[in-house]
Amino acid sequence: MKVLFVCSGNSQAESPFVKEQANSLKRKNVDVDFFFIKGRGYWGYLKNFLPLRRKIRIGGYDLVHAHYGLSGAIALLASNVSVIITFHGDDINIFRNRLISIIASNFASQSIFVSQKLQQKAGISCKGRVIPCGVDLDTFFPVEKEVARKKMGLHFEKKYILFAGSFSEPVKNVELAREAVQVDNDFQLIELGGYTRTEVNLLMNASDVLMMTSFSEGSPQVIKEAMACNCPIVSTDVGDVREVVEDTEGCYITTFDAGNVANNLTQAFEFGRNTNGRESVGNLELSRIADKVISVYTSILEQN
Repeated sequence: MKVLFVCSGNSQAESPFVKEQANSLKRKNVDVDFFFIKGRGYWGYLKNFLPLRRKIRIGGYDLVHAHYGLSGAIALLASNVSVIITFHGDDINIFRNRLISIIASNFASQSIFVSQKLQQKAGISCKGRVIPCGVDLDTFFPVEKEVARKKMGLHFEKKYILFAGSFSEPVKNVELAREAVQVDNDFQLIELGGYTRTEVNLLMNASDVLMMTSFSEGSPQVIKEAMACNCPIVSTDVGDVREVVEDTEGCYITTFDAGNVANNLTQAFEFGRNTNGRESVGNLELSRIADKVISVYTSILEQN
């Protein structure tokens, strides 16, 4: 089976979760190739039409699997084989992307939504399957806090809160996080950005709690990765976070009120130990998710 992944190439490297899914499929003997879309906005994406069409025509692909709605729309225009689209969050949550994403979903051979909430937001016309991206349990695993702090150059006596994203991303809502941590001068907020995957694993193990205050998400990888590290979590009720963490002691769902966030942070510090989150995300291991994606591929090919 030969599959072409179509996704944005505007960053220096493909999204880690897209790359990890591709690698997990390759381990199951799926031949995965990539087409990276260069350019931003509708016109930027449209300029990729001819190069993408040429690649599909000469590549001998059985299927095209696009990641995000705009990539899916251009893939549908260019492809002469069945197109699957995975919707990850911004393609549905951001209004300017939603209409094109919904239209693309209705023309795709199969739509995949990374969370039930995202599918519901897309609307009744968007039929599809809910398959979250998998978590790499070999990259994210528990490490003794003292060991992790020493490797990352962090102080042993401080209270570290790992912020789930870049301070510069508006959707991450860093203002709420900063307001919440002001209640305790001992709290130190760490921005999650610019680190290698190995360093992220160490930071999750070095931190006392991971905090997400986002306005919206799809199925945030950072939450699943923190769970794999047994790190306590405080998060707003976005994407599939509630479903992922709700049965795990030491993880808390908060409102968008700074006082409520602060109270939940206090509870996480008072919890004072690792969670058993890794047990809860075993069903989201990359290999298991790959099997679900392959089942989508197989069902489409059988229908053709």
